[in-house]
Amino acid sequence: MKHLILLVVILVNVIANAQSDFENGMQKAFALWQDNKLTESEQLFERIAAAEPDQWLPNYYVAQLNSLKSWREKDATVIKANLDKAQEYINTAQGISPNNEYILVLQAQVYTNWVAFDGMAYGIKYSGKITELYEKAYAIAPENPMVVLGKAEWGMGTAKYFGQDTAPFCKDIERALQLFANFKPETPLHPLWGEERAKSVLASCKQ
Repeated sequence: MKHLILLVVILVNVIANAQSDFENGMQKAFALWQDNKLTESEQLFERIAAAEPDQWLPNYYVAQLNSLKSWREKDATVIKANLDKAQEYINTAQGISPNNEYILVLQAQVYTNWVAFDGMAYGIKYSGKITELYEKAYAIAPENPMVVLGKAEWGMGTAKYFGQDTAPFCKDIERALQLFANFKPETPLHPLWGEERAKSVLASCKQ
């Protein structure tokens, strides 16, 4: 019996230490990101993803970094490399955590990157898929402000493109901002972005 108790204690300590190492590594990667050391942050997330094959979050952040880098990029070759890498890590994250609203929204954002890069080439290919992804994410997590914000911004952009009224989407942006006020991520490592963006979009609605 003593041996069994000792084994349980050892296993608990091993799991606790592994969790601590994962969390510490993730926090270091976030700190690098905050210091605008994007390459170093991405590389650390990649190492964590390789070391923790059951964790979707490091894969998510590698993909998110590559999506964000693509917004500022003008070189088509670099954009393709960034978005292809983002897609690779999204695919891995989806395999670990299917039907995850955060990953669905990130997939929609990556497709939006392609549309923004070349609307003629990718608009027809991805527009319907983006709408479907936001609808699916909203069905899973209608109180998640990042889901509400992403869905509303996509709807607003589509309405503008077709010369339609964007006012209904401004109400959704306002709702997203209200949701941010009380939203608590599942863990400190979970995504939490978009509040300042929501404020900016809402301000433009009122101009």
